[in-house]
Amino acid sequence: MKILGLQKLSLIDYSGKTACTIFLFGCNFRCGFCHNPDLVFEGGGVVEYSQEEILDFLEKRKKYLEGICITGGEPLMTLEKDFLKKIKELGYKIKIDTNGSFPEKLQEFIDAGLVDFVAMDIKASRDNYSKVVSVDVNLDKIEKSIRIISKLPDYEFRTTVIRRFHDLSEIKKMISWVGGLVGGKVKRYALQGFKREDKLIDEDFKKEEDVEEEFLEKLKEACDGFAEEVVVRV
Repeated sequence: MKILGLQKLSLIDYSGKTACTIFLFGCNFRCGFCHNPDLVFEGGGVVEYSQEEILDFLEKRKKYLEGICITGGEPLMTLEKDFLKKIKELGYKIKIDTNGSFPEKLQEFIDAGLVDFVAMDIKASRDNYSKVVSVDVNLDKIEKSIRIISKLPDYEFRTTVIRRFHDLSEIKKMISWVGGLVGGKVKRYALQGFKREDKLIDEDFKKEEDVEEEFLEKLKEACDGFAEEVVVRV
């Protein structure tokens, strides 16, 4: 497990909590629009933190932080159960961001009482998933994760909206698919607008237009009745 980033304070990564964010190295997807290539590929001169350094930081910040967000890359590729246990022993709530491709490990952590909140990225409709993430995807695992997460008290599904992939028709296919798996309304669904960054896995996405709030609001209308709460993030 490589820890390649620590954001010492975040008011947005863990909804409703003052948190810090830990970034783990490695991802099994190759989404061209990903803005964290240093967490996907070796190199880049990123500073690595030891588990001991992170735990020492968390020990000192117990009075000020409520939660920990563990993200990546794809954290469930390498995240260690013992590390989560040590964080829990310090009294923190734990949120995990995931692409949903490791449902067995996710279930194991949930069953052990080591996860309080999960945010899962829904990349595309079932038919377009592999195209968007640029690798072959085991959709059975994605669907299993969706079902697991939907049973949690606190969770969120979210989509980074990119104009070349996500129009109104695609969003309707996505929510119909997820809604069918969940068997009702999801707790929260977030539509996040793509923004061009200096670093992207695929340089071609630097030509992509930023997605503005107006476009997200139009897509939000398609989610009416699908989620208890639909959030637009720009």
